[in-house]
Amino acid sequence: MNKLVIFASGSGSNFLSIINHITNGHLNAKIVGLITNKAEIGAIDIARQYGIPHCILSSAQFTNNKTYESALLNQCVQWNPSLIICAGYLRKIPANLILAYPNRIINIHPSLLPKFGGHGFYGLHVHKSVLKSKETHTGCTIHIVSTEYDQGPILAQERLVVDPSESAEQLAKRVLKLEHQLYPPHYQYHISFLICLQSFLDIS
Repeated sequence: MNKLVIFASGSGSNFLSIINHITNGHLNAKIVGLITNKAEIGAIDIARQYGIPHCILSSAQFTNNKTYESALLNQCVQWNPSLIICAGYLRKIPANLILAYPNRIINIHPSLLPKFGGHGFYGLHVHKSVLKSKETHTGCTIHIVSTEYDQGPILAQERLVVDPSESAEQLAKRVLKLEHQLYPPHYQYHISFLICLQSFLDIS
């Protein structure tokens, strides 16, 4: 069974979408834990509802970044995931975690990267920028997490037509719906790829 750890910072809609895909038999995996940097959020409520262990880890809890990053890594090591999935996680993933799980941390971003990606581009900031720039299309991007914001290799993209009369909030809802459709199936593809790659390396 492939084990997933989810990182989330908000309502947990993508988190719930993953749970539904597993429950419906569309994803051969088990969520072994949720890591969040915030308390009292929807993602934690979802974790409690489905009996999924969760851990709140924020840099504010620690005296320095090094101890925070070590705690984050230690929690992941304890859960031993096949894949780490960022589902609306609003913190930069530390380099030590990326080194420990190379090509095994993926994220979904609410734009067609490389457009509207990088530091400061998250949530409604992205959609307001898309509308302000009069883009005709936007969408979402699944990518491998690297040490730079939103610059890891792209795994998949899905696009939609922008309605210039809609608000950033309306556009955000449409892009989020697209994320729910695109994201979960690609976990299985990526896990299968990693298994094949590891088998090749073992043979070599």
